[in-house]
Amino acid sequence: MDKSLQGKIALVTGADGGLGTHVTQALRDSGATVIGVSRTAQPSSSDTPTLVALSADLSSAEMAKSTADGIVARFGRIDILAHLVGGFAGGKTIAETDTATFQRMLDLNLNSAFYVLRAVIPLMRRAGTGRIVAIGSRAAEDPGSGVGAYSASKAALVSLFRTVAAENKDLAITANVILPGTMDTPANRQAMPGADTSKWVQPASVASLIVWLANDAGKDVNGAVIPVYGRGL
Repeated sequence: MDKSLQGKIALVTGADGGLGTHVTQALRDSGATVIGVSRTAQPSSSDTPTLVALSADLSSAEMAKSTADGIVARFGRIDILAHLVGGFAGGKTIAETDTATFQRMLDLNLNSAFYVLRAVIPLMRRAGTGRIVAIGSRAAEDPGSGVGAYSASKAALVSLFRTVAAENKDLAITANVILPGTMDTPANRQAMPGADTSKWVQPASVASLIVWLANDAGKDVNGAVIPVYGRGL
């Protein structure tokens, strides 16, 4: 079994989502200790030496910083950040989109990333190394009608992570974004019951890519925006 991340400390945000469970397991299978953060996480006796669940609202700057600082206080460092937090809203044109919906997309898809990055990057720079991966969306580069707020927030996420890559290239810190097409998650199946799921992207494939980017094999990939569209290309 691949143990390329043995001894690494990984922070996974949105850890209990349809993708998060796959990413958490893939990182653990590769030897990493995973701290899984989500709003609904329930720390309990199910925690193990390689998996710790933390409840936190990362749309709060203060909560993001206290979470990162708490992880470092307990584990000594954060080697990997897999930022999976996000949300979707669609069905209305830009002219019809209300301010609250637009702001919610920014909070979930952009602001949370900014707060987590601002909390984690100084810790990684102090260590001189780190791997940062975010989940964006195909809509960031291929927007369609009715999803303007979502697409804009994901496009801004891409710009944010490419900036992080440029600002930290002096050290062994990489930052990359994966842009999946529609993923085969329970939530998406429920939302689109009549869709052809055979063309959807498997979460396990995205999880495997995150693991690859996080280990030594991916050390030369930095500032990349990686499309994963599956058969929906």
